[in-house]
Amino acid sequence: MKEFYSQVNRKIYYIVMLLNITLMISGLILSTTELKGINFGYIVQFLCVMILSISLWIYPKYETYTFRKIIILFGFAYFYTLFFLYPQTWTTYILICLIPALSILFFDLKLFYFSFIINGILMVITFSYVIFIDKGELYTYLHHDIIGNIINIIAVQALLFFIFHLSFKRMKKQQLYYEQLQQSERLKMVGQLTAAVAHEIRNPITVVRGFLQLFKEDDSFDDSKKSKFNLMIDELNTVEQIISQFLTLSKPNGDQRLEKVDVKDVLQSVTGLLHSYAMLSDNQIDIKVEEDCFISINKIEFKQLLINIIKNALEASDVGKSVSVIANRNNNFIEIMITDEGSGMSEAEVKSLGTPFYSLKSNGTGLGLMICFNIVEKYGGEIYYNSSKGKGTTVTIRFLSESGGIYND
Repeated sequence: MKEFYSQVNRKIYYIVMLLNITLMISGLILSTTELKGINFGYIVQFLCVMILSISLWIYPKYETYTFRKIIILFGFAYFYTLFFLYPQTWTTYILICLIPALSILFFDLKLFYFSFIINGILMVITFSYVIFIDKGELYTYLHHDIIGNIINIIAVQALLFFIFHLSFKRMKKQQLYYEQLQQSERLKMVGQLTAAVAHEIRNPITVVRGFLQLFKEDDSFDDSKKSKFNLMIDELNTVEQIISQFLTLSKPNGDQRLEKVDVKDVLQSVTGLLHSYAMLSDNQIDIKVEEDCFISINKIEFKQLLINIIKNALEASDVGKSVSVIANRNNNFIEIMITDEGSGMSEAEVKSLGTPFYSLKSNGTGLGLMICFNIVEKYGGEIYYNSSKGKGTTVTIRFLSESGGIYND
């Protein structure tokens, strides 16, 4: 809900809540004359009004599931207190029928089911009291047509259920569309930027590599220096390859030449490359891969994806900790899970991953992870982050198994 808040929405929220709080306090004041004194029920009503008023007012600053549940529970306490405290006021009956509508304020599916079930249980208890204990003495308007009232309650609950699910589904679709639109704009912006930068970088690299190749053929240099020229040329080739991969952001639907890739071979190659990097922080990479895990993908891009993700896991891990890499077959999919033992991330930080120029590293650009997301999407895969503060992070990458998909040689 937090991401949908704007300044206008906050103003509307506070105006509506101020109106509700005013109505609750007015009812509290007027009830002193109707009750002719203060009793236990009035004290409960007073506490519910105070707690609900404070909770609703400060809610935008503390949007947690626990805080929402507190508001719902005290909402139940408030409306059912009104129902039993003022038995002759038939409008309280309508209010207890509509209590699950409170969860619509939060658009929380789990909370809606919670309030829906709680209200169902309380309704059964309430009508049992009206039928077997009260017997129409106080709740005449209910007892007069008990079957009709029960049918009405069921109808209202069904209507609330339908309204909530319809609204929730539309909200989710809008949110997904909004996120896809944002991602499309990011890809377009970064694609244009990388295409321009890559073009400017390639020119001087070509010149430098040409001179190095010329020096390598010069007999005035000994073999020791020529080997260094070879090393520099190899590194420039690596830079050229990385630039080409950056250009895939500007041409995401380019030539997708697929290979039958053995996940175990690639993971062993990548972990071998990163072993010395891990040793710098006294970290280890524990790898466990099932046999015969094949996917259809461009091998170079797959290696780049794994290097980025595992390297991030190593950098996130505390000194001396291990990074676990597990790959196995799950039905028609190959799943690769990379788990670190770092400090973890908040929900908001996880949602921002893949955003250009968003990085949790002090010197990071966020482009590396964005390329990873782009590679996964390009080959029809999925990538999930499961993380919480103080508990590390698990990255799950899923691709269709080569035997379960289309393979183009």
